[in-house]
Amino acid sequence: MVLTVGDARYAAAWTLPILSTADVFAVLFWRKHADARKLFSLIPWVAAGMAGGALALDLPEHALRRLIGCVVVLMLLVHIVRRQNPQQQVAGSPSFYGIIAGFASTIANAAGPVMNMYLLSRKLPKEQFVATGAWFFLVINLAKVPIYSWHQLFSRTSLSFDLIMVPAVICGALAGLWIVHRVPQRVFDVMIVVLTGISAFVLFR
Repeated sequence: MVLTVGDARYAAAWTLPILSTADVFAVLFWRKHADARKLFSLIPWVAAGMAGGALALDLPEHALRRLIGCVVVLMLLVHIVRRQNPQQQVAGSPSFYGIIAGFASTIANAAGPVMNMYLLSRKLPKEQFVATGAWFFLVINLAKVPIYSWHQLFSRTSLSFDLIMVPAVICGALAGLWIVHRVPQRVFDVMIVVLTGISAFVLFR
């Protein structure tokens, strides 16, 4: 298999084992802080989004990426408006977040920005934010394995690359653990918003 430059479908398959390895470490580190109840309402909607993403894998990926980018920008704007008006009730439909997260994750491993906005809208402490998100992505990433296999997106070359990257993943996991323990909650929230904005920008490229 030759990796097509700019093809998010193959890029997603190459990075999926790397992300799953990081998810395992995150779950082990933060397992005592997870709040699975925050995810229960998302499950059927995420499954629906993944089904749609599996069907959309044969469509032009650049258009799909830009669509997700637009949604993420909209979520960022809504989050900023809420921060400016803290007296407003926290809103956000689990069905909307779930479908978009499942769809974005399946076609381009791009559910991170969507889930960041969902978890921020729930005003979780940073430890609970990381732990709950880790469980979500571990389950979702494992569920994508048969989808990518069906579309023949994995290869011996991609899996060999993933194996080589394991030490770097471990170093990154330890660095993330160190940062979360030392960053104040307010700074953590700002970092999530900034990184989500950068992710949205990348989706438009």
